[in-house]
Amino acid sequence: MRRYLEPDILDDLNKKMVFLGGPRQVGKTTLARRLLTAAGAGSYFNWDYDEDRQGILKKRWRVADTLLVFDELHKFPRWKGWIKGIWDVEGRDHRILVTGSARLDVYRQGGDSLMGRYHHWRLHPLTLDELPPGIGAPEALARLLTVGGFPEPFLSNDPRECRRWRKERFDRVLQEDIRDLESIRNIQQLRLLLDLLRERVGGLVVVSNLARDVLVAPQTAKAWIEALERMCVLFQVRPHTADIARAVQKPPKVYFYDVADARDDPGARLENLVAAGLLKRLHYREDRDGHRCELRYIRDKEGREVDFAVVIDGVLDELVEVKAADDALSPALAYYTRRLKPRRATQIVGHLTRPYDQDGIRVTDPIRFFSEDIPWARSASIND
Repeated sequence: MRRYLEPDILDDLNKKMVFLGGPRQVGKTTLARRLLTAAGAGSYFNWDYDEDRQGILKKRWRVADTLLVFDELHKFPRWKGWIKGIWDVEGRDHRILVTGSARLDVYRQGGDSLMGRYHHWRLHPLTLDELPPGIGAPEALARLLTVGGFPEPFLSNDPRECRRWRKERFDRVLQEDIRDLESIRNIQQLRLLLDLLRERVGGLVVVSNLARDVLVAPQTAKAWIEALERMCVLFQVRPHTADIARAVQKPPKVYFYDVADARDDPGARLENLVAAGLLKRLHYREDRDGHRCELRYIRDKEGREVDFAVVIDGVLDELVEVKAADDALSPALAYYTRRLKPRRATQIVGHLTRPYDQDGIRVTDPIRFFSEDIPWARSASIND
């Protein structure tokens, strides 16, 4: 299966190194192997394998290798200086792709010794605007809402295997990634925090309340949420306050990269699906075009709330409201559309008999919404 980033990464590899990050098991290694096949000649090295590790340290690859892939290289303590030297000396002879879990993004941000030598891309799970061949949008929507968008559970479409896969993935994230990077010792309390956050998808997350339920200090709960965000387990959506009188200022909302991590509620999972799809598009625009993109929400002290506000380079671009079944126009969305005048305003309804437009707002379903304006669309099908 061809992933949405493949054409862009191939293009960037002709200019600089490419660093590919993202959540665990999102398909980075599979994508790297496809790129190796496309390159015709290349070598793949995984730092976790003894033989490959020796190959990295002793620089054992062929002169004819047009592409070198280094997976989990950030586990090498001196990886930045090492890859900088390889690029500076051999960059004209080889294209270089460095892949890794979310930890790669964390390590990448420390220092600027690689400045100007690489482009960074973030790979996301499957969404309604990126589907495998042979799976139609209605079937894909059902799968996303039950087993999530990570390739393995999505393709298997087996709820029992999905639960096993998710448990094993979280065990690795919590026991390896988190412990390697964060000073977190009580993993059981962290698991409890994660369970509580699942129940709060789509709602305002008051950290002091969470901290009380988990029996930790508020600063600790805040640090744990930020650690889970750095590991690409979840992401926070903060309030948009520009030009909004009496706007709510602080509490974030929390969503998961894997839609099936949200509580088993149709409304919560649909909202999480839209949030994950919007974030994927915004990260793509940032990584490809260099725009500063933010996913926010709007809420004022009168209780008027819009689920998502898309902000591009500091300017409100789009408002999006999500409803599981109610096709009546949201009064809050109508109010803020009139007041803020975004480029586009949309209400997404999970079960909608007939789309319509009213007062400058498009009311549509998730399949139609994500079939339009796909930022990575090419003249050829993404599944070619």
